[in-house]
Amino acid sequence: MTEQIISGSVKTAYDEFYQKHDEAWRMLGAKYKAQHIIDVCKGHNFKKVLEVGAGDGSILKLLADQNFAPEYYAVEISESGVKHIESRNIGNLKAVQIFDGYHLPFDDNSFDLIILSHVLEHVEHERILLREIKRVAQHCVIEVPRDYKAGMDARIKHFLAYGHINVYTPTSLRYLLRTEGFEIEKDLTSMIEPQVTRFNTYVNQKKPKNFLTDIKITAEYAVKNSLGKIFGKKMNEQLANAYTVLCKKAADQINIF
Repeated sequence: MTEQIISGSVKTAYDEFYQKHDEAWRMLGAKYKAQHIIDVCKGHNFKKVLEVGAGDGSILKLLADQNFAPEYYAVEISESGVKHIESRNIGNLKAVQIFDGYHLPFDDNSFDLIILSHVLEHVEHERILLREIKRVAQHCVIEVPRDYKAGMDARIKHFLAYGHINVYTPTSLRYLLRTEGFEIEKDLTSMIEPQVTRFNTYVNQKKPKNFLTDIKITAEYAVKNSLGKIFGKKMNEQLANAYTVLCKKAADQINIF
């Protein structure tokens, strides 16, 4: 098998991305991503935590502020991302380093938990990275956006603008993980919070603030939440904007080749 590394164009894109860093926007998104990690990990005590594809360190910063674990480590493909992480003074951050996107520079079973939050949708060879994660950690938390929905053919350019080269549903992620030897211990679905939608509308998209727009954003979120409560998990998964899972190595490994 040919050894895989990330494409030069991909690395360049993410170096430029973190050079155009938007602290407020990324911290707002990280606020909810960190909470999802905490929620699916309830009942576990993880000592050594590694975030793979740690970006600018926003999630680790928020987890550290809440004393999620005693030790944190980070790997990231972009030098600008590593510099941001190093500058944040994250409590109990033991090490941060560049990696090639696929090969984790750690021994087998080095970590109690790996975090892979909104990374897998960007990965060219997702199964190779998942095998490395399974080698290095006992557990992992994975969160992906739920991009695969009706009408997505018309949104391909939109997804690619964010670097999303893979799209998932909760079912397709579960299938991928099961066929790579993972067992899901806990999962949750989530929708984009009104606070995030308002920031994206008024700050990122620079649309004028409008009372009716505010009402619409709040109402749409409330209606979707109500439908999920009425119709249960299947409806929640259809309406979700993200899917988060806590996994461990499965006792019965499936050999797909």
